[in-house]
Amino acid sequence: MSSQIIPVEPFDYVVFGGSGDLAERKLLPALYHRDRDGQIPAESRIIGASRSPVSDEDYRTFARKALEDHVGEAHLEEEAVARFLSRLHYCEVDARSDHGWDALRALLDEAGGERIRAFYLAVSPAIFGDIATHIAEKGLSNDKTRLVVEKPVGRDLDSANELNAVLGRHFREDQIFRIDHYLGKETVQNLMALRFANALYEPIWNSTHIDHVQITVAESVGLEGRVTYYDKAGALRDMVQNHILQLLCLVALEPPSAMTADALRDEKLKVLRALTPIDAGNVESRTVRGQYRAGASAGGAVKGYLEDLGSPSDTETFVAIKAEIGNWRWAGVPFYLRTGKRLTQRMSEIVVTFRSIPHSIFEASAGAVQQNQLVIRLQPDEGIRQWLMIKDPGPGGMRLRHVPLDMTFASSFSARNPDAYERLLMDVIRGNQTLFMRRDEVEAAWRWVDPILKSWEDLAMKPQGYTSGTWGPSSSIALIERDGRTWHEPE
Repeated sequence: MSSQIIPVEPFDYVVFGGSGDLAERKLLPALYHRDRDGQIPAESRIIGASRSPVSDEDYRTFARKALEDHVGEAHLEEEAVARFLSRLHYCEVDARSDHGWDALRALLDEAGGERIRAFYLAVSPAIFGDIATHIAEKGLSNDKTRLVVEKPVGRDLDSANELNAVLGRHFREDQIFRIDHYLGKETVQNLMALRFANALYEPIWNSTHIDHVQITVAESVGLEGRVTYYDKAGALRDMVQNHILQLLCLVALEPPSAMTADALRDEKLKVLRALTPIDAGNVESRTVRGQYRAGASAGGAVKGYLEDLGSPSDTETFVAIKAEIGNWRWAGVPFYLRTGKRLTQRMSEIVVTFRSIPHSIFEASAGAVQQNQLVIRLQPDEGIRQWLMIKDPGPGGMRLRHVPLDMTFASSFSARNPDAYERLLMDVIRGNQTLFMRRDEVEAAWRWVDPILKSWEDLAMKPQGYTSGTWGPSSSIALIERDGRTWHEPE
């Protein structure tokens, strides 16, 4: 069985920050794969834009190198590469001045004014508003324009409101695509199918049958060239406010009336608004801040955060939170969230742990009956496993084993598993906002996060040190173990 390739309308994709890290690692490889698979119409163009004085040929050389570095050799077909590179153009544009905007408009106008125009802002959030304003005021926008905004949308509620107001001044809400690449991952989509396309899970997807949920997004790397941004953001802003809360919403939302953008986002919004507040009264018992120290990783000895940074800082590189949702479905079910840098391994997963059986009929010699778990792995190897108790095969009496039922069905699908950006970039062209955040979602997330940030500051909660290559501060283990639970150990 292979994936169905659905062509899209002809388009111009303008990537601001077109020679930057995101374009090199993700956007250009993703667009190449879509072109190689025949999804991009022949007349479509991809336009890199930034302040650097670069020719079209220089940009194509940059793009070829990006493909060689970030696309598997098996997928680099010279004919497909040549076709893709021929689509590329470059325009020197300064986001904060008038330089280059007339040239960009002339380039876009060559294709006519009715073609889909997608503007991807793969740049510093500080210039999102400048670019959006120039696009509108310089006449680059049409009725089919889409504006793609990378996270973070603001650094708190006030700045998010301010940015959303600027974007809303020039573009309709249905033209603004606030991207979170986690929502484009295949396994996240499978979570929706698992819940709502089967009769098995939804009847038990509630506090009566689920004991708790864990969401972990772990990174083994440190700052990796993001020094300036990361020290101003920290783990709570960088990962929890967007990626992790979005995953929490997909686990916890009520069944939407239809698989449409607003129906789904309406239900996510309800979850965000139902989150139990964390403030000065409970922040010390519900949250843990950490900052990595020198230690070891797979590549050997590594420096601590302050050494990487080169200056004093109270920015957290790790955060763990015990969150709760105040509604009937999830009352009393804790959601344990954690994320951090320089942890034991790179891994992102959702673990749904079901309640223990009410009574065991088996003798002690059979072994302990462990709780069933649904483990949804997002990276590095996407997949879904349901952990069950079975009898260990063979004679000699009843012996119980905890084993996984693999539900990825990987062997049934011969098609390559697309990167999340491939799906999201084409959804932008299709005008499908299902996997993108609406303005009120972003603001609701900040309303929950802001009091945590303020309480940390007011109570002078400094980040606790943890050794690189571990799973974070010891207090994050205490956060879950004082409830009689433990963090899921990755396989």
